[in-house]
Amino acid sequence: MIHWTILLAVEAAEEAAEGGLFDFDATLPLMALQFLILVVILNAVFYKPLSNAIDGRDDYIRQNRLEARERLEKAQNLAKQYEQELAETRRKSQATIAAAQADAQKIAADKMAQAQAEAQAQREQAQKEIDQQKAEAMTSLEQEVDSLSRQILEKLVGPELVK
Repeated sequence: MIHWTILLAVEAAEEAAEGGLFDFDATLPLMALQFLILVVILNAVFYKPLSNAIDGRDDYIRQNRLEARERLEKAQNLAKQYEQELAETRRKSQATIAAAQADAQKIAADKMAQAQAEAQAQREQAQKEIDQQKAEAMTSLEQEVDSLSRQILEKLVGPELVK
């Protein structure tokens, strides 16, 4: 290859000495042929591998972008699904808490009513005991009054007249 270029350069120098700036002789087709060979060699050695590498890289980038988009959409869908599940769980837990509070209030109200009923029953029992003790005291007092009245009458009138 180098020999050809040296020969061509020598021939071009000889011809330049012979003629003008543009001589249209056998060197022109030879230079065109050399240019075409150079284009073919550059295309085979440099441009095709380079364009293949660039195309491969473009395909790789395009594929990665597509996968990234799909992953992003999937992640967004999962995030929405998790948010919905979280909201549903919060609603259920709030409903459970409200039901537990209502049950606790009901139990407290039942216990309060039961305690009030027991207190009322104890008051009534105490009142009955007080009334019974009062009646017993009155009976005892009446007996003592009768006994004292008899004693007073016996002392005043005499034991024979009092019966």
